[in-house]
Amino acid sequence: MNILVVDDHPLYRSGVAYTLQNTGMAVEVVECASLEAAFRRLQDGLQVDLMILDLQMPGYRGVDSVRAVRTRCPEVPVLVLSGQEDPAVVRECIDLGACGFVPKSAPSDQFHAALALVLSGGVYLPPASLSVAPPASTGLQDAWKRLGARLTERQRQVLVGIVQGKPNKVIARDLGLSDTTVKSHVAHILEALEVSNRTEAVYALARAGVSIRDLEPAPPSVH
Repeated sequence: MNILVVDDHPLYRSGVAYTLQNTGMAVEVVECASLEAAFRRLQDGLQVDLMILDLQMPGYRGVDSVRAVRTRCPEVPVLVLSGQEDPAVVRECIDLGACGFVPKSAPSDQFHAALALVLSGGVYLPPASLSVAPPASTGLQDAWKRLGARLTERQRQVLVGIVQGKPNKVIARDLGLSDTTVKSHVAHILEALEVSNRTEAVYALARAGVSIRDLEPAPPSVH
């Protein structure tokens, strides 16, 4: 498993790399001190399973670093690390397609939990950002986990793409569909989830603890 750590602070970057190498997982860590260096490595053929990105990178303001990665490398999952903890910033990052957000003030066990969830196909949101809405009840969690029964297999595949933060054009390319067809599926999914946009869908699934594994079609039964 290859993880790309992008942070302009050498000590913090090394600390993240050290933490990753001591998770017990087989991890190969690549470090970059700038987004430009990261883009060069990716353009040269580096394959990564996850990018861990410091939100405040030189030459970028606000969430522009996330926007740049999602625009130039939309297939690379991004876990944001930031000194900011404003729920509005978290939501904006998720809206841009980040698969998680971890405050730099978070304890190591929270970082480990975020890493495990993101690598398993989930979306990690810090507790403070989830406090803006009530946690899902057990009944609601069960309802989310039964969601697959209300969607076609193709719609479940599109929903997986939404959870992964992929834009419609990438989902369309991955599934061999037209952009118009994907937009139609997204509209149906939002209606089924009773939410108005992709970010609300991701938040709802995150509150319910639903990951990609819960959305994948069940294997056919053997008789």
